[in-house]
Amino acid sequence: MSAEAVIETRGVHKRFGGFTALKNVSVKVPAGKLTSIIGPNGAGKSTYFNLLSGALAPTEGQVFFEGRDVTGLKPHEFARIGIAKSFQITNLFPNFTALENARIALQAHVSRYGLWRRRETLEGLGAQALQLLELVGLQERANYLARELAHGQQRALEIAVALAARPKLLLMDEPTAGMSPEETKTMMGLIQGLARERTVVLVEHKMKMVMGISDHIVVLHHGELLAQGTPDDIRNNETVKAVYLGQGH
Repeated sequence: MSAEAVIETRGVHKRFGGFTALKNVSVKVPAGKLTSIIGPNGAGKSTYFNLLSGALAPTEGQVFFEGRDVTGLKPHEFARIGIAKSFQITNLFPNFTALENARIALQAHVSRYGLWRRRETLEGLGAQALQLLELVGLQERANYLARELAHGQQRALEIAVALAARPKLLLMDEPTAGMSPEETKTMMGLIQGLARERTVVLVEHKMKMVMGISDHIVVLHHGELLAQGTPDDIRNNETVKAVYLGQGH
């Protein structure tokens, strides 16, 4: 694993009342790699995702981004420093076209104070929006309303919206949830392409699916770090085999 970590957690705990969702999780996410966070249901994956994205602050421990302690920063501050996220549930404007969704996302990042500026001052955003759609394979669906797109295409559009912020780190929460096998294959190819240009962290429960595309894998179990390393490291880890592969995943 690269010594350079783009984001790192040191001894993070997360408690909700009397329930401990995460316990002493220390992970370094290598820069420029595709890292997958996996584990059975209830392993703490979504809670950990929310810590990495700033949606939750740890009860104990610290979060570092590019060496800077960002523990407790607000979610919009996480976005500002270069962390973008894509959720399990699509977050789009259903009655706007794919191109309009991408352009609105770009417009929001051009200026927080100038959303209602005259159109000529926003020249070029349409072309940039089309480039985003091309990046996720949606250029042929540019003029379709978001609600008219297939589920997998909606997920791809949400990724385009996330990429409008030009993030250094892209977080994706179960991007293939609810997809057909063909949509899943397309999404995996898209994720691999995106990971060539930026650090990607993927939260998944489908171990077999991520084994073939990940550079680095983090395994959580009952809120604790079970193992981390290369796919071969994880595949050959006896504890992971006993706890995870034995469940038929």
